[in-house]
Amino acid sequence: MDVVQYKCPNCAANIEYNAEKQLFHCEFCMSDFSKEDIQNEFKRNEEMMLDEQAQKKAEEFENGTNLYSCPNCGAEIISESTTSATFCYYCHNPVILSGRLSGDFRPSKVIPFKFDKDTALDKFKKWVSKKWFVPNDFKSKQQLEKMTGLYVPFWVADCNIDATMTALGKKTRRWSSGNYTYTETKEYEVIRRAFIDFNGIPNDGSKKIDDTLMQAIEPFNYTQAEDFSMSYLSGFLADKYDVDKVAVFPNIRQRANAGCSNLLRNSMVGYSSVSVNSENYNILHTSWQYILMPVWFMTFKYQDKVYSFAINGQTGKLAGIPPLCKAKLMAFAASFAAAATIIGAVLGWCMS
Repeated sequence: MDVVQYKCPNCAANIEYNAEKQLFHCEFCMSDFSKEDIQNEFKRNEEMMLDEQAQKKAEEFENGTNLYSCPNCGAEIISESTTSATFCYYCHNPVILSGRLSGDFRPSKVIPFKFDKDTALDKFKKWVSKKWFVPNDFKSKQQLEKMTGLYVPFWVADCNIDATMTALGKKTRRWSSGNYTYTETKEYEVIRRAFIDFNGIPNDGSKKIDDTLMQAIEPFNYTQAEDFSMSYLSGFLADKYDVDKVAVFPNIRQRANAGCSNLLRNSMVGYSSVSVNSENYNILHTSWQYILMPVWFMTFKYQDKVYSFAINGQTGKLAGIPPLCKAKLMAFAASFAAAATIIGAVLGWCMS
């Protein structure tokens, strides 16, 4: 007998009917749904079933990619089938071919790189030229050769949200009459409710890459996303996602809730002050896309710590925290102190 499981429209975990709430409830992401929400969701899922053409594309992806595994740090790297050897962009060790990649990991979209490695290196050199106290090796030719064009796996979510906020709004008026100053304060109960669509909320799907670093090089322009084709991997590497959409949903929810809060708060205009009493954001449905984003990526190991640097391969926005060479900093401090001592002695001699 077939078993039917009802999945959460947001995180794909199992949902159960909550008799107390008279709603369907997901214990994983704490979302609630009405009977109509669930019926609409399962109808939507039926319409999104893979057709013959989509299945063919999945098979093409599976046959046209190799999966390389790093024996040192465990990273798994996707490359086109013609790649015979490569290195791990996280720890720089050689990696070995471990087999074909399942079509389940086939992205739906890809944003192609918009500039080449030479341009990326120019941006890096301009950025690092302003960093006085980085180790010399950080900008050496050998290190610059490790700059890698990497397609980073991203989950991109579109959320439909039922948002409610209540607040106390105050309007204050002051005036003077004779020797007296009067203040009048009127209080209002302010209620906002809206059904809000947030589209294109991203979260990277790789454990190895710092989420903060990827957020620092956002945003990406999704209008330039193309249907995935193996041809875009030519000359580049791609990371295989190891964080699924269920795991990233709490971050997506947090960003969606923050966006809703800003929208509702900004709509409460015309008051001297506003104090929020309550706010509730119920995500009714989340649709997902798995998109490869272009990133020029480089790591540098210094004193047993790995430093990461990234450039948005579409917009050129860059981010990273450079390593600090304490020897250079101490030498600069010593020379500065010596210069200050000499200047003090000269001034003292001139004034004597």
